Amino acid sequence: MPQLAAITKETHAGKSWKRYQSYDFAAKDNLAPLAGAEIARAVSTLPMAFVKHQDTFSLVAVLSLTPGTNMFTGQNGQWLGGYVPAVFRGYPFMLAAAEGRDDLILCVNEDSGLILDDPGAEPFFDEQGQVSGPVQEILNFLSQIEQNRAVTNQAVNALAEAGIITKWQLKIKDGDQEKPITGLYRVDEAKLNTLADESFLKLRKAGSLPIAYGQLLSMGNIQIFEKLSTMHQAQAGAAAEPPDFNTFLGNDDVISFD
Repeated sequence: MPQLAAITKETHAGKSWKRYQSYDFAAKDNLAPLAGAEIARAVSTLPMAFVKHQDTFSLVAVLSLTPGTNMFTGQNGQWLGGYVPAVFRGYPFMLAAAEGRDDLILCVNEDSGLILDDPGAEPFFDEQGQVSGPVQEILNFLSQIEQNRAVTNQAVNALAEAGIITKWQLKIKDGDQEKPITGLYRVDEAKLNTLADESFLKLRKAGSLPIAYGQLLSMGNIQIFEKLSTMHQAQAGAAAEPPDFNTFLGNDDVISFD
């Protein structure tokens, strides 16, 4: 678990932070939460699925079929695929719950190696003691994500209530055998297509249909792991600086939510 600290004047006045230059911090994340607003851009390269938490579902990007591994991060920390999930682009910041408060507050990962004890980089606070512009920008960005994710979760669970979320039966090769992958769910296209008009209209009003169709369209991206595996092998065997793999799959490494 990361060591998160709430950003306060008492703790962070006079300190600064650096922007990340590598996605190594995401190298062990095989799943990444997605908000509905990300689907239009994520669908081109990322497989999307649903995961279940007790009785509710949420939308995720599948970054690997092996827990603890992210196939989209390269040997040198570069992102090997097109769309970078928004959850990674606010690093080292994130919103977290604080004891005794109902809302989420802006925190920073103290273990990131990006926090400095001098104001030489990006200050947390300006000379007037106010949150600096870049920090406020990231707070707004993370708040947008959180708000849209809450709406997305409601829409996803409307799909579940309609009975059109089912287990995604996937297998990976393990030597000479095939190993089943568990814990991922998908839209049941046949059930979606045979919904009664009233149920279909209810999903449309809930904003669930773009999520359903986006997830279905993204399922073909599961084949990308073969290409990514080839990229990892090429990087591991290269003696010189590896080629720019972003030219193969595209790049979207900007702090933008739209």
